[in-house]
Formats: sequence, C-alpha cells, structure tokens
Amino acid sequence: ERAAALLAETGATADSCRVDPQADLGMGRPHFPEPEAVGAGTGPGDAMRLLRQRCEAGMNARGLDHDERAAAQLEYELGVIGRLGYEGYFLAVAQVVADVRSMGIRVAARGSGAGSMVNHSLFVATANPLSHRLLFERFLSERRTSLPDIDLDVESARRLEVYDKIIERFGRSRVAVTGMPETYRARHALRDTGLALGMPPQQIAEIAKAFPHIRARDIRSALAELPELRDLAARADEFGPLWELAEGLDGLPRGYAMHPCGVILSNTTLLDRVPVQPTPGGYPMVQADKEDVELGGYGLLKLDVLGVRMQSAMAHAVAEIRRTTGRQLDLDSPDHVDLNDQKTFELIRAADCLGCFQIESPGQLDLISRLQPRHLQDIIADISLFRPGPVAGGMPAKFIAARHGGTPHYPHPDLVPILDDTGGVVIWHEQIIAILSRMTGCDRAAGDVARRALANPDRLPAVEAWFRQAAAASTRYTPEVIDEVWSVIKEFGAYGFCRAHAVAFAVPAVQSAWLKAHHPAALYAGVLEHDPGMWDARVLVADARRHGVPVLPVDVNESDTAYRVVETGQGWGLRLSMSAVKGIGEDEATRLAGSRPYSSLQDLWQRARPALPTVQRLIRIGALDTLRGTLTRRDLLLQAAELHRHQRGRSAGEGQLPIGGELVTTTPSGLPEMTGRETLDAELEVLSIDVTHHLMDHHHRLLRELGATDAAHLAALHPGQKVLVAGVRASTQTPPIPSGKRIIFVTLEDGSGLVDLAFFEDSHDRCAHTVFHSGLLLVRGTVTARGPRRTVVGEQAWDLDQVAIARRDHGPQAALDLLGTTTPAPTPAESGSSSRAPSGTGGRTLTDGTAGARLHPYADLQPAGTRSADLRRLGHRSPGSAG
Repeated sequence: ERAAALLAETGATADSCRVDPQADLGMGRPHFPEPEAVGAGTGPGDAMRLLRQRCEAGMNARGLDHDERAAAQLEYELGVIGRLGYEGYFLAVAQVVADVRSMGIRVAARGSGAGSMVNHSLFVATANPLSHRLLFERFLSERRTSLPDIDLDVESARRLEVYDKIIERFGRSRVAVTGMPETYRARHALRDTGLALGMPPQQIAEIAKAFPHIRARDIRSALAELPELRDLAARADEFGPLWELAEGLDGLPRGYAMHPCGVILSNTTLLDRVPVQPTPGGYPMVQADKEDVELGGYGLLKLDVLGVRMQSAMAHAVAEIRRTTGRQLDLDSPDHVDLNDQKTFELIRAADCLGCFQIESPGQLDLISRLQPRHLQDIIADISLFRPGPVAGGMPAKFIAARHGGTPHYPHPDLVPILDDTGGVVIWHEQIIAILSRMTGCDRAAGDVARRALANPDRLPAVEAWFRQAAAASTRYTPEVIDEVWSVIKEFGAYGFCRAHAVAFAVPAVQSAWLKAHHPAALYAGVLEHDPGMWDARVLVADARRHGVPVLPVDVNESDTAYRVVETGQGWGLRLSMSAVKGIGEDEATRLAGSRPYSSLQDLWQRARPALPTVQRLIRIGALDTLRGTLTRRDLLLQAAELHRHQRGRSAGEGQLPIGGELVTTTPSGLPEMTGRETLDAELEVLSIDVTHHLMDHHHRLLRELGATDAAHLAALHPGQKVLVAGVRASTQTPPIPSGKRIIFVTLEDGSGLVDLAFFEDSHDRCAHTVFHSGLLLVRGTVTARGPRRTVVGEQAWDLDQVAIARRDHGPQAALDLLGTTTPAPTPAESGSSSRAPSGTGGRTLTDGTAGARLHPYADLQPAGTRSADLRRLGHRSPGSAG
C-alpha cells in the first residue's frame, strides 16, 4: 500500500511538471497588451472602435479625410487587422510613439511598417504610402504566419529613457528586452586565450588589434597569408600555443547580453510563459534571443527600438539652432524643411555628403556622383541600389542609364505601371510582389509569400513552376516574356530591398543634408557630439573648414561639455567640446564647464579640482592660453606640477586650498614655447583632431617636389593617367564583393578633400603592410573614372613620414630615390616563416547569406569608421592595427 501511494504521488508530481506548449505557454497565438493597457474598453469590439477613431482623427490631421484612395486603403487595412485580431498591436505601438514624442525625443518608423496607412494615420510612419507606392502586404497580410514587425528609430543618447517609459506605461509584468548570444571571433578569441596563458595585457591587445574582424578558425591562415601581418608572423613562435587554442574557440558562446534594440510587449501572463532574468542595468531580459522570439511561436509583440546616432545628432543640431537664433525648427514639417530643396540637392549631387545619414560612405559618394539625384525619389532609389543584391544584379548601372535618358525596357506593357518610376529596372520588394501579382493573377498577399520563398533554395523550384504555369495560363505572356521576367525575379527577388525601408532611410538622409546645406555649423556640432557615421572627428573638422565653418579650439573659459555653435567674425563657427579631451570624465568636464570663468591656472585648480593629467592635457592643447599672459605652455606645466605637489604635501586636516594667495611661481621660467610640431602632436594625442593646422601642412613642400596631386585637382585628370596622391588614412575597408576576391578600399583625407583608392590582389604583397600600418600614406596609382569622380587604383604605397624623414636628412633626391624602390619586403611565405598554416585558403570563399555576395575569408565586415588610422602617437604612426 505504501508503494502504491508513493507511486500515485510520483505520478501526480510528474503530471504537475508536464507542460503543454499551447495550453500552458500559449505558443502559436499572439499575446498583445490587454485593451485597457492601451486605453480601450474591455468589451468586444472596443479595441477596434478606439483604433478606428484614432485613425480617422489622424487622417483629418494629415488632410487625407477627403482622399478616396487613402480612405479606401485605410478601410482595407482595418479589415485585415480586425480579422487577425491585431488591434492591440497597433494601439500599443501608437502609444509608445506618442509617449516618446511627448518626451521631446525624435522618433521615426522604419521597415515595412512604413507602408501602412494605419501607421501613417496614427503618426507612427511619416510618409504617405500611396505617394511612394508602398504595399501594406509587404508588412502584414492574412497569409502571413509571423507577427508584423515595426522598427522605431529613436535618439541613441536617449534610448534607455524610451525603455524606461515603455516599462512605466505597460509595467514589468508585460515588458522585457530580448537577449543576444555573443560568439567567439578572432579578436575576442585571441584576447581571452592570451589572458588564460598569462600574457601581458598590452601584448594581447597589440596582437588582437592586428587582425581583421574574421572567423577565429582562420587565424593561422591569415597570419601566414596576409601581408599586413608580416611582422607579427615573424614572431609567431614566441607565443606558443596561442594560435591553435584561439582557433579552437571559433563560434563557441562567449556570453549572453542584452540586445541593443529588441523590446517585448505582451499581456500580464508574460512571466508565466517565458523565463526572464535581470540585466546589470536592471531591465528584465527574456532568456531567448531575437531570432527565437521572432520564429519560436511565442506570440510576442517584438518592438525594435533602435538607437540611431544621427537622430541624436540632428536633435542636437536643432537645439543649437534654437539656442543661437531662437528659431524653433521642426525637421519633420514640410513647412520648415522641403525634402526636395534645390540647395540641398546641389550639395548631394556634388557628393558633398560627409556627415549625412546613409549617403556619406565612399561607395555611396561614388554612386551618388554617377546618379546625380534630383529629388527625394532618387535618394530612395540610391539607398536601395547600394546593397549587395542589386549590385550583384548590375541594377545600379541599368538604373543610372535609364535615369540619364536611356530608353527604358519593359518586358511587357503590363509592367509599365509597376516599373515606370525606375525606368524599367526592378529595385524593390514591392515591385517583385506587384509583378508576381499582375502576371499570375494572385493577390498581393500571395505575391509576398512567393517573394519570401525566393530566398529558400529548396522552395525556389516550386515557386518557379507556379509562376510559369500561372503566367502562361493567362495567355497574355509569351514564353520569352516569362523567361525574361523570371530571370529578374530569381536573380533579384531574394536580395532586393524593401521600398518602405528605403523611404524611412531617405527622409533623415535628406534632412541631414538639408541641415548641412542651410545650417552647417549646427550639423557639424551634432555629428561631432554623437558620432553617427563612419568618419573620424578630424575628417569632419577638416570638412567643416572646407565649408567655411571656423573651428575654435578647446578653451576652459569658452568650451562647454558639448560641441557648441558660436558666432564669429566669419559667421557661425564650431567650438570644440571639453568632453573631447582624452581621459576626462563626465563629472570632471561638468565641473570645469560649470565653474567658468577662470582668471588663472591657480583659480581653475582651486575651484574645478581637476586631476593633474587633465590639466596637463588642457595646457598642452592650448585650452589655458587665454589665462597665461606672458607665460609659455611649458611654464603652465611647471605651475601645474607645483600645485599638485603643494596639494599632496598638505595634511588631510588642512582642508581645501584657500582662495587667493600666491601658491606657485607666476614669472616666466625661461623655457621655450612648444613648437608647431609639438602642438600638433599634442592635439592628435589629446583630441585626435588637428586643430591649429592640418596634419598635411608639414608635407606640402615635399609633395610639390614629388609632383603629387591633391583631392581638389584629382577630378581634372584623365582616366589612365599615372598619379601620386597622399593624405591621412581616413578609412580602410575589405568588404565582401560578388567575385569573392579581397580588395582593400582606402580613403585618404588631404585637407582639400577625399581621395578614394582601391588596391587589388596583385598589389597586396607590395602595399598591404604599408597601408594597414601607416597613418600617412603616399600612393602611386592609375586614375580611373567613376562618373565625375576619380578613383585611384593603387600600385605602390609608402609611409609618408618615412619619405619625409629621408627628405629631411638626405635631401630631395633621397625622397625621389625612395619612390624609385619597387621591390616589396618579403612575405612570411617568402622568408620561410615557421608560422605558416598547413594550408592556405586555396581560393575558397564564404557565403554571406544576408547580402548575396561571396566573401573572401578575410573580408572585414566592421564599419569603415573603426579602421581609420590611429594618429595619437608621436610621428602620427599607426600602432599596427589592421582593424
């Protein structure tokens, strides 16, 4: 009897532990916030009634209440939403957007959700979907099994405030953030393995930074094959098993972190259905990553709240305009900002886009210069074309040809209404959906299902068979037309771009360009404050000077904790921020800015209480020049050391330094002033910006002797001409390209503009090591034409500092002799280094499933801005980082 009772108890315990995924976890059905959480009643139909009221009010506010097409589209969308039961989803998202705007934070929807009239009427999406031929079915339909997805761009500096507001609005029982697994790649694998082996941290950092951002399994192959790792490969045996052990970590989990944008909104049963853990910042995080949440059938509303630095930069620019002029500018109002403004598009057509959202990279500048955009629709097309899928299909060249007067080609007259705004060229997902719907007779929802299947090789044959059969059944299309259209759909459909997404990107792109055209100082203040793009601060400062914006140095009596617009005799200028000083903390910068003005170094020391290294850096860059009188900066450095010794020598009971009294020597010591080269070195070390004069100014005479051409005069050269160019390495990229080869793209900045370089594989043995290890480059190459722009194909590269030293020590002929040397240094393979991997890459390539391109094993997918030269060391030399 006891055994039977025990068995029954065990069975009952087992039954209580059994979990039914559908009944207990609610998998397979959506779980939105309850109607009362979004302001609706609890009765049947109350949520839809509220959604309809808010949509109709929004249509009135946007002036669309008498637009029959817009009203019909709204009614259609509300019908789909009602049949799916998604009213709570749209009400919740609209509430989040309204809350964010009420906090004074810039917010904009991106992605396919921008194609919804409901979202437009709720002021979630800015653009009218009918004006841009956006399709609701790309976002939501009754044929889709996955939940709709709306991405919100907010100011990056205030993203966590948005999280806090969402939690405050809906409560911790309904809200969580998603997680993100981190796996080992080369750099992290080398760092952690080095620590485990007890290697010095500085040595570990040097090794890890030398590698590009590649798979850990390719460490030894890269060491043997990449010319830029030649020096490290020669010492490889010193590090014992480091390489082999690090390769063994490839792809293994390194940690689990809070995802940077995924927010879950559910009902109050969230904690009963999914495990949630706290993050170090105090946010509840589901124990599932973003992909599991989207595809795992949890039925969770995932809202991507993306912190976009350009939104913060534009908000800062608008705030500076208001502070300096009193003008309250609304970038989203057509009354304030015309998105087809002529002055703005003149700037864009000149490819003068540094600091502008999405259109400032070297590749984009090249495409824009060839495209010559005239209006917002061209920017939408440009952003869509600059993707690996369209590039692989040759779509940019076809679109540019059609854009500049070429005869559009349409496979069939039925496709003219779909493709007439792109000259017969297929660019967007929406066009693929419309083509499938038109030629097969299916609805657009089915067309979107078929479009999604194009990315799956296993489903592709079935889609092709269906398309051919349905198109042939209509008897309107010949086999030749069907063949031609299918070839376009197959080649492009899987890797196309969503037009709604491009519209959402194009609007802030043009807004930032508008600011640059009309309020350049304010835009530069914003981009320097929030660093939204790919270019170093020094490149942006040089660009500001080229646009006539005076750049004023850090000054303890003038600089604030942020970059500010100031009025100067030459117009609106830019004052560098106190926070830009290397090593300064937020509290320290706030004290220094808050205690202004200062009358002397001693006054600053007593009232702001800065650390000695901070004071020394401020003195070296001239931030105290207005306080020094007849003293030199070296005199001020002596005073700072004396103040520091005096403070350390006092007992703890003496309290603060008394105000007044001469505690330091105030007479000149006889030490000479810092030289111009020392001042420049200090600015690069402390600010990473050459403020007083451009870094290349020291080399103008040398470059004239060598016959080098600057960026301003490069456009006058003819394709095929040999040329010498020089400048500061502003970016270095080895991106994936369709051929799978490794091309090193470099951009130099020489004070007059940017020079784009391309080093193909046949030049890597001669050039790669110098390119990755030098901050200043001198390059010989051949001019090629890309529309009005000129690119240089690099053939030989030198460290400009080494050429300058040869000129200084041995005269002009020595520099010319150095340029005549073309024999490259030996590679590890040539020198017989024992660090070679057993076998090389053998020409293998990797598939990049998201981009549709082939990847060289050493293609570096990191943003270009992370690979500019580090110029903070004496002599402006790069520390040897390939990444």
